[in-house]
Amino acid sequence: MSAAEATWTWRRTWAQSVAHPGRLALATALLLASFAGLWVLYQVQPLPMSDIEVYRAEGAAASTGGDLYGFTVTKWHLPATYPPFAALLFIPTTWLSLATLKVVCVLVNAALLGLLIHLSCKAAGLRRAAHTVPVLLAATALGLWLEPVFQTFVFGQVNLALTCLVLWDLSRPDGARFKGFATGIAAGIKLTPAIFAVYLLVTGRVKAAGAALAGCLVSVLLGWLVLPDASIEFWTRRMFETGRVGTIWIVDNQSLQGLITRVLHEPAPGLLWAVPALLAAAAGLWAARRVYLRRGLDSWGVLCTAVTALLVSPISWSHHWVWCVPLLAALTAHTRRIPWRRALLAAVTLAFTARTMWIVPHTGDLDLRLAWWQQPFASPYPLLGLALLAAVVWWTRKPPEDPAVGVPAPRAAPEPAGRAPAF
Repeated sequence: MSAAEATWTWRRTWAQSVAHPGRLALATALLLASFAGLWVLYQVQPLPMSDIEVYRAEGAAASTGGDLYGFTVTKWHLPATYPPFAALLFIPTTWLSLATLKVVCVLVNAALLGLLIHLSCKAAGLRRAAHTVPVLLAATALGLWLEPVFQTFVFGQVNLALTCLVLWDLSRPDGARFKGFATGIAAGIKLTPAIFAVYLLVTGRVKAAGAALAGCLVSVLLGWLVLPDASIEFWTRRMFETGRVGTIWIVDNQSLQGLITRVLHEPAPGLLWAVPALLAAAAGLWAARRVYLRRGLDSWGVLCTAVTALLVSPISWSHHWVWCVPLLAALTAHTRRIPWRRALLAAVTLAFTARTMWIVPHTGDLDLRLAWWQQPFASPYPLLGLALLAAVVWWTRKPPEDPAVGVPAPRAAPEPAGRAPAF
């Protein structure tokens, strides 16, 4: 879509929204009520927003030449864990007072949530919803209370920004100029998006995978040029220190390793985690490749890749699962007019809203002493992620011409430049 077409689309959809002022007013009221609820909650229990303090400290270290990986901040003694390139991007956070920065962070994350919903609806094929202002406002109001999204606000995290960057980049047509480069930049900020370069490679889009690699290398080079000592320290030492990020067995960690440590009551599972993680990585990328090649559904391929990254990462805090937003959009697109599938959508929505990991005992080391029946409540996201990958494998088991599958025919080869993907 050209810039002129995009502008015309937005003008048309805005005009349609204004033509129904009642819907627009109701959606606006719902959004205001949602943020009023957040404000009331803040008055009762102030949001720590600890991560934004870490980002600000990183920006200060980068701008003053301080020791980027030698400080800790907040009462939890949190250190810097991102590559030096991220610290360069955080320098503007030092221009504001901490109180002002927290307000700006909430407003920016609210805007990013709306953008993520828009991108997710487009990716899922819900184009009318993607360009309807009342729908976006109402979805933003409700999406705020999804546990991963809410936790992103609570900690002042950058998850929504990175998810938007990757989703925007990968939703562009195959052959689009520099497709993959933004994904590489995202990997330069936070390492986990690097798996999307592997996804592009295994689906035959070598040029886009190369662009992702180039974006990552550019970020590493910029970090090294400005912060050479910190770059050497991070890429040769700090990136391998998982314990620096946090404790792996607490319920906050919704990765496969977190699940395994709690099930085995073993704080250092070693190979008991590494082997399943490698198998999950292979299975997840295989499922992503299969749904892309057999069904032509790049959106589901990207979702499978995102879930795979969240599963195999040593630590995936619950707020890292903001990929639940595009997942729910994709499920909405594939569950319309089918009752049992709508029930599935409701169940997944409930799983990302219920906050069961915070209900089980988790003070001190109680996370390691949970009973067997408490384990599903302590690890809802990795269990859901494994179920999603299994469902995609089962879904793509039939030949694409089978009418029971109910999805587009597979693409035999990557799309030519200029053609919109099935994303």
